[in-house]
Amino acid sequence: MNKRIFQQLLLDGDFRELFITELGWNKWKVRAELLPITIDGTDYLFRTVADRNGLQVVVTEVSELPKTSLARRIDAQLRKQPQDYIAIYELCNKPGHHQWVIPVKNVDKRDLISIEYESPEKADFLFSKMQDLEFDPAERTTIVDVKAAVHRAFSVNSEKITKDFYAGFRKEHKAFAKFIRGIDDELSENDNRNKQWYASVMLNRLMFCYFIQKKGFLNSNVNYLRDKLDWCRKERGEDRFFSTFYRGFLTRLFSDGLNKPNHDWEFQQQFGRIPYLNGGMFDSHKIEREYADIDIADEAFISLFAFFDKWQWHLDTRVTASGRDINPDVLGYIFEQYINDRAQMGAYYTKEDITEYIGRNTILPFIFDKVSEASKPMAELFVPGGWVWLQLQQSGDRYIFDAVKQGYTPDWRERIPENIAVGLDTTKPELLERCKDWNTRTPEPFALPTEIWRETIERLQRCEDILDKIRKGEITSINDFITYNLDIRQFAADLINADDAPQSFIYNFYDALRSVTILDPTCGSGAFLFAAMNILEPLYYDCITRLEGIERKSPDTQKALDEIKSKYRSNIHYFIYKSIILRNLYGVDIMAEATEIAKLRLFLKMVAVVDVQPLADNLGLDPLPDIDFNIRCGNTLVGYANAESIVKDHNGDMFAIHDFEENVAAEMDKVARTFKLFKHLQLTQESEHHEEFITAKHQLRDLLSSLNDTLNHHLHNATASGMLYDEWLNSHQPFNWVAEFYDIIHGNGGFDVIIGNPPYVSMNKVNYISKYICCVGFKCSDLYAYVIKRAFELLQEKGRHGFIVMHNFAFSRNFKDLRKLIKNLNGTTWWSFYSRIPSGLFSGDVRVRNTIYLWANNIYSNYTTRLHRWFSEQRNELFQNILYSSISVDDTIPMTDNSLILKAIRPSTGVEIVFYKDCQGLPLYIKGVAYNCLGITPIMPPSKDVNGKEIQAPGIGIEKFSSQFFKILVVLFLGKIYFCKWLVFGDDFHYTSSDLLDYRFPFTEMTLEDIKVIEDTYDKIMSKLPSLLQYKLNAQIKVGSFNTKELWTLTDKTDIIFLSYISDKPHVVFEKLEQQVWKAVISDRK
Repeated sequence: MNKRIFQQLLLDGDFRELFITELGWNKWKVRAELLPITIDGTDYLFRTVADRNGLQVVVTEVSELPKTSLARRIDAQLRKQPQDYIAIYELCNKPGHHQWVIPVKNVDKRDLISIEYESPEKADFLFSKMQDLEFDPAERTTIVDVKAAVHRAFSVNSEKITKDFYAGFRKEHKAFAKFIRGIDDELSENDNRNKQWYASVMLNRLMFCYFIQKKGFLNSNVNYLRDKLDWCRKERGEDRFFSTFYRGFLTRLFSDGLNKPNHDWEFQQQFGRIPYLNGGMFDSHKIEREYADIDIADEAFISLFAFFDKWQWHLDTRVTASGRDINPDVLGYIFEQYINDRAQMGAYYTKEDITEYIGRNTILPFIFDKVSEASKPMAELFVPGGWVWLQLQQSGDRYIFDAVKQGYTPDWRERIPENIAVGLDTTKPELLERCKDWNTRTPEPFALPTEIWRETIERLQRCEDILDKIRKGEITSINDFITYNLDIRQFAADLINADDAPQSFIYNFYDALRSVTILDPTCGSGAFLFAAMNILEPLYYDCITRLEGIERKSPDTQKALDEIKSKYRSNIHYFIYKSIILRNLYGVDIMAEATEIAKLRLFLKMVAVVDVQPLADNLGLDPLPDIDFNIRCGNTLVGYANAESIVKDHNGDMFAIHDFEENVAAEMDKVARTFKLFKHLQLTQESEHHEEFITAKHQLRDLLSSLNDTLNHHLHNATASGMLYDEWLNSHQPFNWVAEFYDIIHGNGGFDVIIGNPPYVSMNKVNYISKYICCVGFKCSDLYAYVIKRAFELLQEKGRHGFIVMHNFAFSRNFKDLRKLIKNLNGTTWWSFYSRIPSGLFSGDVRVRNTIYLWANNIYSNYTTRLHRWFSEQRNELFQNILYSSISVDDTIPMTDNSLILKAIRPSTGVEIVFYKDCQGLPLYIKGVAYNCLGITPIMPPSKDVNGKEIQAPGIGIEKFSSQFFKILVVLFLGKIYFCKWLVFGDDFHYTSSDLLDYRFPFTEMTLEDIKVIEDTYDKIMSKLPSLLQYKLNAQIKVGSFNTKELWTLTDKTDIIFLSYISDKPHVVFEKLEQQVWKAVISDRK
């Protein structure tokens, strides 16, 4: 595209010409003017100037370009007309001054990307994006293709930016700590844990201030902190200021400014107009209470602010040409690096796509369940053929994720190449030959990244099958949204916004949103809580908007709206976030630094939706919620989960136990009532209640302290009486769930939803915990198993639960008791599995194989996926493209997405392989590790030292078998049946004799003709095997191995022979084995 023409079209405001003539978009063929959008009395009149497959380009003139919070409010209404759009705001009377706002999906979260330029000459950054938006007018595209192009053009690659920021931040953190005085100064830098912690506290506070000053909340000065530092140093130089910036200014700004609602004239003269934030962030910190003489030299702030000032600080997702835009997401990355540096704790930062996947598939199904159980009329909406499922039946492919729909059209079978289409009919003979090209790479427009035709065909068939089920009305359970991996978030939003949505449905949905309790028991920096907020917020907004628009409101609706109107001043989004934080989100973590970052991230999310109102009280900002009692620091596993466990530890007689139980119950009830008052006072905004709020907070803190002291002494006496109480308290950090969250544990029976990523730590490193969490018949080798057990203790009867843990949960004997526990709960579990090579779910050098499981108290059933091996470029589609299969589970969880292959890899009849072992027989050499094939050969793979001398190969096992069946066994072991067995039940790395021998087969039933074919194949294998030797350097040893994958061209036909004795459809089963194998063998795709 010509840059001069681009600039002229921007100057003329001719976006129709830009998109249609220059970029190949289409004319909009219906009414161009959209319905007016009214925000705070201002009408926004959009008109459509072009579209491509339904993604519209809309333009409107404005007297003032919208800030982030206003753009969000406009988007909430605009997306109900064109769901997908590019919005261009033209500033009146200033030709060429525009702002583009583009919604993009960031891990299923709707972000608004904003690009502003004052004139076409300053639009070079936007011009660089145009090539991604250009199409050939004759090109055949779908909405999926167009959305992908827009995403490529405008999505923000924040990872590189935040990595660069963290590199500097880490140096500043280390330097800053050196300037701190008054905290155990006699200790060395590495040993002074409290000084490092306080450096983190200060930097967190200062980053928060940097974000809010850029919005003008600190005396309307975007450089407030830097200017005040310079002012303090100048005043001190003129003998008018006699303290450091820290002691003389910052401590007062925090305690007397941001943490107090009223500021006198003297304070305002020195500090300017400062909002009261509340939130607990600027309360006197534990470190500050314990060390009264803290001071920090000015040089620490000079260096830190110089670093901060190199970056563009935004509370929204903004794109500028600087490439140095940071938003609050950087805090999550900082914490990620912080805990990765301390990986011995077993804590790994959880990325957004994981938290979103687990969050949406636990929180929203619970809410739907609760709505359906609210009343008989609600239940009728959810019966097969009811209103809810009729909406789905009429939706077409709307709730099928774009990744699944990639390349799909109703005529896809006619569009794919003939050499691929010939293998579609599985009923015709020569299936193996007809599918010979299915392992080649799929081209555009059909392909997802790195996809081969075999995967593409399976995905298109699945898309077709799900569409058919939707059209026929066969999906009539909210759990089906998990099983078929449908977009439950969009479904929920569409039901709320449906023109014929019953008022009672919308109200009950809103009521369920307000009451759902979501817990992360090892919350870290709040990744899962943040995901929960992103899931709940748009649904809150949609419910409120719909209820407000109803003319004849029910008493329940009116009461809910009256509460809303009396409880927010800033804007509705601020109230929603505040309500979510106070009512819905709960977290516990053993690391105090983690909980502080979690609170900080949640607070910044709230401030982002508010703009400064200089003439308004408190600059138009409602106080932040104080969530010190929602997000807590403590040891999830040490402490009392419920009242029954307290009584169990009492050693007195029945009367003493009864009195103790009554006293504790009375104290817990007091705590619960005080917590309710504390929460209620925060949801009301009247400033005259501030003193009452402070009193309630202190009373709640004192009551909890007293109650915890009683319970902790009780626990200490029962479990650690030989250890000094204070030493035990500091080392074990007990957390008494029944006291801290009494109303939820006692009143609700537990939390509604429990999600998270528990730490992965060998029990050998934390063996002291066993006495608090062990029970008869339950023993596992890793800490995460006990967190799972605790989660089920804290979950209410109808609750939902989802964790990401290590994949050894599925098969290791060390977790047999945990699998038994879940099986005995008789619920529905969805299991998905993820390898660590070539890419892993966690970032950086963290290489862990994972299981994500979702659990619901439903009819006992299990759904599983294969073990996903994937490249980094597949990450965006990874969780959209999950395929579950209903599987029967015994002692271990099979890692497969097709139940047909289970009979082949675990036959129920036949002779066990171990029967053919013979100590005098022929040797078979077994390589102890595997990946793309199994190293099982009749020839010992050689290895050589650095001088080329042949040496004993490391990690090789030997088994000897009867010569009579040796050839048959070798051919079986080297085929895809055996490799597939390992993929489904192995650990993705080790291969042992146990893996080899764990199989049975009806060898005695084989015909002489089939045996002859198999023995001939053995001879061909032995002839080819020497040529497959390859060496890999490992620890100065050239380790030899045979690439047995190259033998599959020989063993495929014998595999079908073997399958003919197990299945009546051997070719069909073999094709499913092919699917499993070639989705795993991906090394050659790059």
